[in-house]
Amino acid sequence: MTDLHWLPVAKMAEAIAAKELSPVELVQALLARVEKLDPRLNAFIKVDGDQALAAAQAAETEIMAGRSRGPLHGVPVGIKDIIDVAGLPTTCHSKVLEDNMATDTAVCVSKLRGAGAIVMGKLSTHEFAIGGPSFDLPWPPARNPWNPDHHPGGSSSGSGSGVAAGLFPMALGTDTGGSVRNPASCCGIVGLKPTYGLVSRRGVFPLSFTLDHVGPMTRTVTDNALMLETIAGHDPLDPGSAPSTPGHYASALERGVKGLRIGFVRHFHEIDTPAAPEVTAALQHVARTLQMAGADVRDVVLPTLGEFGAVNRVILQSEAWSIHSKWLRERPGDYGRYGRLRLMAGAFMSSGDYVLAQRRRREMIAAVEEAFRDVDILLCASSMDPACRIDDTPEVERTYPRQARTPFNTTGHPALAMMSGLSSGGLPLSVQFVGRYFDEATIFQVARAWESASGSDKKHPPIG
Repeated sequence: MTDLHWLPVAKMAEAIAAKELSPVELVQALLARVEKLDPRLNAFIKVDGDQALAAAQAAETEIMAGRSRGPLHGVPVGIKDIIDVAGLPTTCHSKVLEDNMATDTAVCVSKLRGAGAIVMGKLSTHEFAIGGPSFDLPWPPARNPWNPDHHPGGSSSGSGSGVAAGLFPMALGTDTGGSVRNPASCCGIVGLKPTYGLVSRRGVFPLSFTLDHVGPMTRTVTDNALMLETIAGHDPLDPGSAPSTPGHYASALERGVKGLRIGFVRHFHEIDTPAAPEVTAALQHVARTLQMAGADVRDVVLPTLGEFGAVNRVILQSEAWSIHSKWLRERPGDYGRYGRLRLMAGAFMSSGDYVLAQRRRREMIAAVEEAFRDVDILLCASSMDPACRIDDTPEVERTYPRQARTPFNTTGHPALAMMSGLSSGGLPLSVQFVGRYFDEATIFQVARAWESASGSDKKHPPIG
């Protein structure tokens, strides 16, 4: 097989199960690609090559003996470095935890390994999943493989960059205000924030207990559904875990969209935060394509992005301050500028602010639930601009808040971001699909229909 690095997860797993692909050769090929490209991309904080090769050898031995651990047997995965893997550092990309070594493994990683996946290492993130692409931390920020002069989105920056560049076919990210979907949008891959509580957060360094999610990041919709099948499920030791039965997320992938009702939330990108013209045109094209495929596309109105953003910000910064206040008082200089400024804002939130935000959050949940009485899926913007240069600090600070992802952290509804096209500068544009609670299967159904029509899964960055 050629171009092993572009094989989808499902194809890798099928070839390994059929003894047509050696897990050892696959890991060796990807490690060689990491060695070649990662000095430009900085997707990794720690490459665990020796252990990955040992795991690949064990996977190959099992396959040759007719045994398989599960649907991801022998398939490599990257892990965002706020997620624990025993024996590897969990630094959160911060000097504060520079020497922190994990002694336990997060539930989501254990589930991936239980299905046969091979951990390749720990990936770059914005500091504590809240800073920006910072140059004042112990490790450099990850870069966008479509153009390494540009940022890859965050905070799951290394996950997005590495998946898009073919360093590994899937990765774990986390999402508190859009941190799976931002790098998915900027790097042209598929990133899902599942329903709140669907995936255990035990073993993941928290940012906001109310808003944190763990989600899969892949190059195809099918692979995303396969990955979610593996990591979803109730965890009685995670207080935020939902007592739900994981669904068959890939069951409707090829059904198309005929008869589905899709609510287009135009005001997010037309009025609340006017998007770049290329983003607007791409969203219109997605809506028309789905309509031509048989979907009933209609306009839907939700609370404004400004309202959603204010509620998200108060809850996030209040809860983050409760986690970081001791370190920020004792060692503020060990934080990078972005992380320090964003975390310290929580010190100025009052208990009244927090209670009011939580009350307004319940009203926003009700508003989205009301919209889902008339539609099956919401379609809206993700990022309002393509990724800007990583070294243009004013532009980074201007464009990062220009997005429509935080509403669905605030409400907890599942939301998926993926490529909607390419800008005139050759950078990915994005679209977001949002579903009812625990109805990720319908999100995947619509996303797969768009992917099939657009060929987005066949588009790769011009690197390496």
